[in-house]
Amino acid sequence: MEQQKLPNVTIAIVLGILSFICCCFSAGIGGILLSGIALFLVNKDTKLFSQNSEDYSNYSTLKTAKIVAIVGLVLGVVTLLWSIFTIVSMGGWEGYMEQNQELLEQLGLPAE
Repeated sequence: MEQQKLPNVTIAIVLGILSFICCCFSAGIGGILLSGIALFLVNKDTKLFSQNSEDYSNYSTLKTAKIVAIVGLVLGVVTLLWSIFTIVSMGGWEGYMEQNQELLEQLGLPAE
């Protein structure tokens, strides 16, 4: 019988890689969300592989997808914690927004 590929491995790897990028642009929340979805898909395929291990050929890719998703999750959590720490240390949201206004003025960008 011909071996099949696990159905969600490629999607999980793509989501894990995208979670690295989303950590930078969404204060960690996007990275946590995408890597969480990737881990859900990896666990789903792990259960499928454990039921019929002889039918599937790309288990090593599944392990790679799991590692990428875990790293994305850790980066997302660290980024979120750093964002929260930064906001709190500047005196709350108002202090954070004042700091951003000053940075925009120093850069010569229009402030809203």
